[in-house]
Amino acid sequence: MLSSRSAIATLPLFLLLAACGSGEAPSADSSKASAESDDVPTVEERYLTERDENDNVDSVAVWHGPDGQNWLLATAKESDLLQVFDAATGELIRKVGSRGDDLSEFRRPNGISIIDDLALVVERDNHRVQLLRLPDFTPLGSFGAEELELPYGLWVQSIADGGYRIFVTDAYETADEEIPPAAELDRRVQQFRFRIESDAVEVMHERSFGDTEGAGVLYKVESLFGDAERGRLLVADEFEREANIKVYDFGGRFTGTLVGDGVFEYEPEGIALYACADGGGYWFTTDQDERVNRFHVFDRDSLQHVGSFQGKKTLNTDGIWLSRQPMEGYPQGVFFAVHDDGNAAAFSLAEILDALSLTACGN
Repeated sequence: MLSSRSAIATLPLFLLLAACGSGEAPSADSSKASAESDDVPTVEERYLTERDENDNVDSVAVWHGPDGQNWLLATAKESDLLQVFDAATGELIRKVGSRGDDLSEFRRPNGISIIDDLALVVERDNHRVQLLRLPDFTPLGSFGAEELELPYGLWVQSIADGGYRIFVTDAYETADEEIPPAAELDRRVQQFRFRIESDAVEVMHERSFGDTEGAGVLYKVESLFGDAERGRLLVADEFEREANIKVYDFGGRFTGTLVGDGVFEYEPEGIALYACADGGGYWFTTDQDERVNRFHVFDRDSLQHVGSFQGKKTLNTDGIWLSRQPMEGYPQGVFFAVHDDGNAAAFSLAEILDALSLTACGN
């Protein structure tokens, strides 16, 4: 059973809609480079997993187990299950779960993240995050049902007390299924802390946040990812008038920085961090489109745009995941991306970095 030691404070929402243009934030990319340039290199996929559009694949994550397991997990929104593949070859290993409300069951699983031996799955239609212990997918519990309305993405980090902190995006809507006024968008991200002791989970809701005016307003949210060393939380805003990534800190405050403003032509989607031990690295992001699907790369420190690439086949990408763990055939790791709701693609990180003339970690 999960124990909750705090609750959300529900505040009256009576502010007027803030003007969309109020407040200017410095952009992390002043060049306004276009994603439509002709010199975007194409990197060929090493493999694509078996395709079934009825699954409606959304997000991916990788687990490297203590016994040499390299598993690629994918959420299937329509079939309400998890797919498990060999991350090096794309071969299907098993499927996990079924449609329902109990543990080990799912209703429209969207975001997924893996840390240590834990898989965390966001279920949009069960309004919760479910915890599973790998490799057996043992259900440990779920949380967030009291706080989450329409959750999508998540990011989790280890914290000093031996527990974890998790951030979850919430794309709640009006009764007419529209984006609420800016004054009502102060709960776009929900923040929890949890600990696991002998398979018992204790959860505390820490805060909800999101600016209600100015450049930091989060209109249409799904993906987010954090950089623990720099205290940055990058949140993608897919709203067509925004089309950028907004940088918050771990205390729920907008830093004033926008990433990719003027670079994204379509919808900012998946986010992944290529983190080097020396503090360097890159942010990988998705510019999602059914015809012109690009991946934009930004410097980890400066957040400046350093290049873009595209797959030979991969289109309409939702979630992405990046692993620097060497595997057979992938000496510098793998970049994974969902392909058009039906399957996942794998790219060699070495080939991507070479195509963009970027320096790999350790070089």
